[in-house]
Amino acid sequence: MKASEIREMSTKDLLEKVEAEKSQQARMRLNHAVSPLENTGKIKETRKNIARMLTILHERKINEIKK
Repeated sequence: MKASEIREMSTKDLLEKVEAEKSQQARMRLNHAVSPLENTGKIKETRKNIARMLTILHERKINEIKK
């Protein structure tokens, strides 16, 4: 997911997406511990997507405070 796509989302949708991605990441980690995943890069990609979303949420929070 690109940053431009994330910026188009509303804050509420973004918060829901962060929670969904975190639960998906936890499931992938657990599944990988039990039996190796075919594409372990998905775990890394999910972690980066979560970081992007949290960064944009933080930017929005800072912009609200400045106003």
